[in-house]
Amino acid sequence: MQTAQDLAQFCAAIQPIDPAAQTAAQKRLDNLTKPQGSLGRLEELAAQVSAMRGTVAPPIGKKVVLTFAGDHGVAAEGVSKFPQEVTVQMVHNFLGGGAGVNVLARHVGAEVRVIDVGVKEPIHADGLIQRKVRPGTDNIAVGPAMSEAEAVAAINVGIEVARQAISDGADILGTGEMGIANTTPSAALYALLLPATPAQVTGRGTGLDDAALQAKTQVIEKALAVNKERCGTPLGALAAVGGLEIAAICGVVLEAAKSRVPVVVDGFISTAGALVALKLCENAKGYCLFSHMSAEQGHRMFFETMGFRPLLHLDMRLGEGTGAALSMSLVEAGLKVLHEMATFGEAGVSEAQE
Repeated sequence: MQTAQDLAQFCAAIQPIDPAAQTAAQKRLDNLTKPQGSLGRLEELAAQVSAMRGTVAPPIGKKVVLTFAGDHGVAAEGVSKFPQEVTVQMVHNFLGGGAGVNVLARHVGAEVRVIDVGVKEPIHADGLIQRKVRPGTDNIAVGPAMSEAEAVAAINVGIEVARQAISDGADILGTGEMGIANTTPSAALYALLLPATPAQVTGRGTGLDDAALQAKTQVIEKALAVNKERCGTPLGALAAVGGLEIAAICGVVLEAAKSRVPVVVDGFISTAGALVALKLCENAKGYCLFSHMSAEQGHRMFFETMGFRPLLHLDMRLGEGTGAALSMSLVEAGLKVLHEMATFGEAGVSEAQE
């Protein structure tokens, strides 16, 4: 994929979910040895994933979390409590298995793949997927983060990495990210695409105090003003105020939808990438599962505006793919219920009386 036109053609080829498969899965769920609907969201998940897959979906086998790393020029505005070199340090932590996403992925039996799509410094490490589009974005407070061509290239990284994971046998994908200051471009995208005011969607990120939060909000307001003429389309907004890892996550969502594979979207930053994908392709909406509601205030507004429900609400705000990893076990549980639980007829149990 090279151009915005190529991207539009890719999006046009994505098919909606299959309601017949959802109905077939629901029919079996309703005949299992339990009162109808008594397993709540687990039943909904099994039926949803069946609609995505176009069949009564089999149990989950391989689970893969794709964690993308990129740096942000807006870090120069002091919008994060952590220095920018933490991005590369955390990439090494991911590769060493010591980060939160590694722990929770091991807990649910998922693989973590780490992709450098835009870290400022060069990284040479075993296990890293090297797909750098450029070494970080420019400062959105003074101009665009990147060109539209670079945004398309980063989306394509996400598409290709997701496609490879699916080719390797992944039945479900999770999104994750790492990039110091990346709640700032994410909030800018929420403001543009929901839409909302910067004050409504800007949160404390790594733990900013009131004064720093106000300053961060003003940086986002400035970024929207400076880039106003570039933000007329979802792709334009992504290029103007987004991030490379955010763009790659957009690509993961689009490829998952194209391949009819469920994708569990992580927290506030991952959802910004998913939001771009949903604005580019309405049919992608049916393939997204959202892991949790972040403590970032803009995340609640996303759910209220877009009509999704998160699977978890645990006051998590780490990112990395932690919520996605944890939520994969719920999807897996729903499909195990669908396939392993006996029907009334199979178990010889009397059904409820009309």
